[in-house]
Amino acid sequence: MSLARLLTDQQQRLDALTSLLSSEQQLLTQGDVDGDALAQVAVEKQALLEEIERIESVRRGVQKRLGYPDGADGAREAAQNAECYSAWASLLEKSERAARMNELTGQMLSVRMKHNQAMLDYIRQIAEKTLYKPDGRNSAQSGRINASA
Repeated sequence: MSLARLLTDQQQRLDALTSLLSSEQQLLTQGDVDGDALAQVAVEKQALLEEIERIESVRRGVQKRLGYPDGADGAREAAQNAECYSAWASLLEKSERAARMNELTGQMLSVRMKHNQAMLDYIRQIAEKTLYKPDGRNSAQSGRINASA
């Protein structure tokens, strides 16, 4: 497979990843998060990341087989010599965008989890304050009616 074709394939996968990240962010901004939809996005995202990594391994192999050094410098040189530098530059740009979006999504998840934990802690705190005695009476009442109100 040609280097230009590999770069195009990676770009397409990164575009799909960016779209999934956008969907994930939209789900996280909803007041009532759809956990099933979020889980489905996570599964799709993981599969896409694995495919991106597979294609990247092939690209690195082609780069090495053609005699270019490992790393970004070798990749840039290979792309320039294969006359597909613009595809390489576009791939880098899309990769950086996806990385930024993924970082933002992680931050959003972290905020959501902290909020959920605070709510659970609050509910637990309320539940620990037993409103009823073992005999079923409300502990706030003395058993007498206060008619002075």
